[in-house]
Formats: sequence, C-alpha cells, structure tokens
Amino acid sequence: MAERFQRDDGLPAYDAAMMTQSLPLARFYEAVRDACGAPKLAANWLMGEVSRRLNAEGGSIDAAPVSAAQLAALIRRVADGTVSNSGARQVFDALWAREGDQVDALIEAKGLRQMNDSAALEAIVEQVLQANTKSVDEYRAGKDKAFNALVGQVMKASKGKANPAQAAELLRARLDAG
Repeated sequence: MAERFQRDDGLPAYDAAMMTQSLPLARFYEAVRDACGAPKLAANWLMGEVSRRLNAEGGSIDAAPVSAAQLAALIRRVADGTVSNSGARQVFDALWAREGDQVDALIEAKGLRQMNDSAALEAIVEQVLQANTKSVDEYRAGKDKAFNALVGQVMKASKGKANPAQAAELLRARLDAG
C-alpha cells in the first residue's frame, strides 16, 4: 500500500509510510485524498494537525471528531484560496471542538474568508505604499526585507484577509512600476 501511495499519489516514502501505519489511517487518508484531489495536502494534514490532536488525546483515527469529508472540504478551501492556512487551522480547531460541522459555514461565521477582490486589495496596497515611504525607499534601494514588511502591512490593513500571494504580486507590480 505504501508503494502504491508513492507511485500513484506521488507521496515521498516517509509520508507513504506514515499513511500506512494502520489500515484505518490508510483508509481515512484515501477518503480525504479522493474527496479533495490533493494527496500531499491530505497527508500533510493527517501527519500534522490530525496526528497532533490524536496523540495529545490518546485517540485513534476512528474516533477523530473531524470526518474525512470535512477535512477534504477544508483542504479544498485552502487550495482554492477561500481561506489561508492559518484560517484553515482555526476552522479545523472549530471542527475538532464540534463548534460546527460545515466548513464553509465556519469560514463565514469566523470571518476567515480571504479577500480576493482585486480592486479592494489594490486600494489597500496604495494606502500602505503611501503610509510607508521609508520601506518603499528601502525596497527600491535593494533591501528585500522591506518588501516583506510591506506585505505584512497589507496583511495588517486587511485584518489578515488578503490573499498573501495576491498581495505580494500587487505590491511588487506597483513598486516595480514606480
């Protein structure tokens, strides 16, 4: 089974070995993978957040309060940019605590939907550039850390809702345009 996960899913040997520690875990992985279409992300979540919780509580995958379908829905929302990785962890926490059972409803209820509106994000980028002329000058002088500071300011101004990749892309385009 581990060899098949490596061959068919493209998992590294370590990940494949972890996914086949028990038959219930392997079946859970397969269900998540099939539902989200992202084998590596499925394995990462199972080896990370899910394993951490199960180990802390001494539980087994069979008793996990987050179903394979819920985890797959969450992974799809990260992949499509609806929610950031950090927002996804908050949604996962809520699922685990049984605060809700619908991923999309939790994203909305917690206000975690990423801003993907280009016009709104461009306005924030413009405000950040005007308010941070020192960082702009440092970036143009070749200091890469200044760019990261500007991205951080955009994230702060958007209350963490901006898509970081989109924010960086808009910032770089605006800075390079002069």
